[in-house]
Amino acid sequence: MAKVQVLNVAVLDNPSPFGNPFQFEITFECMEDLPEDLEWKIIYVGSAESEEYDQTLDSVLVGPVPAGRHMFVFQVSSGGACIFEWCGHCLSFPFVL
Repeated sequence: MAKVQVLNVAVLDNPSPFGNPFQFEITFECMEDLPEDLEWKIIYVGSAESEEYDQTLDSVLVGPVPAGRHMFVFQVSSGGACIFEWCGHCLSFPFVL
């Protein structure tokens, strides 16, 4: 059984103006005390065909984490048009947390 279960990811400030930061409210549960930090990343998926175009927008360490239910808001700059310039399409915004 997993030590951490992601219970919910809510996209905040949606819809929002183009230049606003991305905001995700993440709720997770730890089944036992975790003395080490958990690393969370927001990754822009540039192509479903290859990880070559994936771009880590930000990462954060959370911890140590006691057993129980927890929530935090992960905010990251959208980067404006510059992060999408190389991929040739700006209409879809797939992310991996």
